[in-house]
Amino acid sequence: MTDRNDNALIVLLNMAGVAIAYGMLGVSLWLSTEVPLATKGFWGMGILLLTLSLINVVKYRFDARSSEDRIRKIEEARNEKMLEEALREDV
Repeated sequence: MTDRNDNALIVLLNMAGVAIAYGMLGVSLWLSTEVPLATKGFWGMGILLLTLSLINVVKYRFDARSSEDRIRKIEEARNEKMLEEALREDV
């Protein structure tokens, strides 16, 4: 249960960090009067797309790790069953 609470806290801190970073970017773009609006939009879209790309990278890494864990558990169960059958044959 504590792992779940720790994970929730870490996720909350990361979300707060992202929200603060977006807020600071917004204020920076709002207050920079010498930068054209098209450039501000380009920066904003770039940051948003970078965030989406990072989310996808993390998701695919998580999926790959989960798949590896599943395959490992299946192999362990198969090996355990084969060992049990081999021990039964000896008796």
